[in-house]
Amino acid sequence: MQIIKLLVMAVCLGFMPLAHAEALNSVGSSKPETLDELLLQVKALHGEEGRRNQQREQRFLASKNQQRKILNDAEKKLAEIEAESERLKLAFEANEKQLMELSETLHQRTGTLGEMFGVVRQSAGDLRAVIDSSLVSTQFEDRSASLEKLANSKALPTVIELENLWYTLQQEMTESGKVVRYNADVVSASGVIESQSVVRIGPFNAVAEGQFLNFLPETKQLMVLPRQPGQPHQDFADAISSTEASGRLTMTIDTTRGSILGMLVQSPSALERVQQGGVIGYIILGLGLLGVLIALERLVRLFLMGKQINQQLSKPDQPCDKNPLGRVLTVFSENKDADPETLELRLDEAILKETPAINRGARIVKLLAAIAPLLGLLGTVTGMIGTFQAITLFGTGDPKLMAGGISQALVTTMLGLIVAVPLLFMHAGIAARSQRFIQVLDEQTAGLIARQLESK
Repeated sequence: MQIIKLLVMAVCLGFMPLAHAEALNSVGSSKPETLDELLLQVKALHGEEGRRNQQREQRFLASKNQQRKILNDAEKKLAEIEAESERLKLAFEANEKQLMELSETLHQRTGTLGEMFGVVRQSAGDLRAVIDSSLVSTQFEDRSASLEKLANSKALPTVIELENLWYTLQQEMTESGKVVRYNADVVSASGVIESQSVVRIGPFNAVAEGQFLNFLPETKQLMVLPRQPGQPHQDFADAISSTEASGRLTMTIDTTRGSILGMLVQSPSALERVQQGGVIGYIILGLGLLGVLIALERLVRLFLMGKQINQQLSKPDQPCDKNPLGRVLTVFSENKDADPETLELRLDEAILKETPAINRGARIVKLLAAIAPLLGLLGTVTGMIGTFQAITLFGTGDPKLMAGGISQALVTTMLGLIVAVPLLFMHAGIAARSQRFIQVLDEQTAGLIARQLESK
């Protein structure tokens, strides 16, 4: 009997749904002892399950109505959105069609203006390049920003941009004809930036405190030239830089807008030219200086000797041993009683003694005048040898590598000619005066012998 109960319970519990099991747990966990108890429990479970199903059905119906309402709202909103989308689509198509029509109209109307605006952009680019390198930009800054924007713009320029282009061009033209004084930052030769009173002469020159300035477009600054022009340009700069300057003044104008002044920094001075000649150049200058000193000493002595000889000519009866003619006359006075042949020999001997002193130094000057061009030629040869060595090592791609040898070749030749020409003139002067004095001695000697012969 007990086995039959257990089998019935297993069958019932095996086919019982999960809800029945939950209901059974909620009713009680006691095991039925008899079939009546089992029947009662089954009946209770059936009633409980019915109530649960009814509640579940009510919840489902309530949720169904709510879902249907949400669905209806969604469908209504979808219909509204689709209608709005259709309206916007039609509006977009209409606007696109109108835009194409307007673009075509704009293209037709701006056909000629497009070419004009292209010229405007090109003019803005050209004017920007001029302004960036103009001295006027040191007084009026930040003028090229709008021009750069206009030159690089792909859109049509506005009226304001066109007016700004016209104003900037007119300003540059107007300022190009003015001499203006204003304060600006100036970079000194040592690199120190100072605010100075600058005088601008159009777009050509700028002067501050008597010094010429160079404009650097890269940094938009004024810089003092490391090497200033010589006279009279420096006097002009001093005069126009003076705060008291007024009226009409003379001024040097660099029409290249700074290019010539910038080249002054690279052009060597006289001392640098001499240094390019090297050792041979210094030797030539040394020999030239020595020859000039000797020539000047001889010219001074011959000048004094000429004065003494002229004085002696005015007093032939009073010989003085401080000049050649006086010493020759002394020899004559000491040998008056001798026969003419002996007297002539004595006088010739006296003239021969005076001749070396009169001609002294002339041959040395002549020798130095001949050596100087030869040394210049030697410098030319050595310079060309250095040039060809540079060509052999580095080729002809960079002319600066050959400039040193060429400079030495040309400078030494120049120095040799500079030294030789004045030495030749000095030698000619010394030789002419010496020959004149010797001729005076010969004439006086011949006259003395003639008078001696006449007296006897």
